[in-house]
Amino acid sequence: VASGTGMGLPAAVRDRVAAVHRGSTLSERLRLYDGWAACYEQDVAALEYRAPHLAAASLAFAFPAPHAGARLLDVACGTGLVAWELHRRGFRCLHGVDGSAGMLERARSTGLYQELRLCVLGRDPLPAPAEHYDAVTVVGALGEGQVPSTVLPELLRVTKPGGFLCLTTRSNPSNLRYKAELEAALGQLERSGAWQKLLAQEVEYWEKATSEEESTWGTGYISGVVYIYQKCPVPHLEEG
Repeated sequence: VASGTGMGLPAAVRDRVAAVHRGSTLSERLRLYDGWAACYEQDVAALEYRAPHLAAASLAFAFPAPHAGARLLDVACGTGLVAWELHRRGFRCLHGVDGSAGMLERARSTGLYQELRLCVLGRDPLPAPAEHYDAVTVVGALGEGQVPSTVLPELLRVTKPGGFLCLTTRSNPSNLRYKAELEAALGQLERSGAWQKLLAQEVEYWEKATSEEESTWGTGYISGVVYIYQKCPVPHLEEG
């Protein structure tokens, strides 16, 4: 068990993570992500960041096989960590959007995406027609100071009826207010019949904490959640 936190983490990694979570304005945060793109993957490896793996595994489990032809949208795709995991599980038709041009450039170099577009979620609509995707993923971006929970209807709009949405958020102290807001919005959409919840999996070792205050029960890690929702198919008329 890690004693004290972030101890195993280089100070530079801690600083970069803290900076993007602290970034005051949207443009400031996007600039930080642009600058972070070059060492982002090494940094998240140092953090033992498990969200892309956990999310892709959960989505693959929910998906009816075979899924090579399924069209997926990876929102806030970053450098393509989620795409690697989805690709390993047989998904081949991947589109990505991100607000950072620097991150998209990295994602493009993976060769895993068939289409990549710049899109600042919460400000821009998704560059896709309604009911276009079999699944939409938002891994790691739903959090305090990042993508607002008000984007959920826009994610639903581009998902086919019967399609899946895979979302993640963190459960560390500084994100709890956001998480409560997100869960209220998720629940409201479920009660309105927009989608149904298939999974809400709390994961204890989500990634290493960058400070003692953020660590869960002093483990040196923070916890997180994977949610899978299925967009409700258009209801058929009852015989009557």
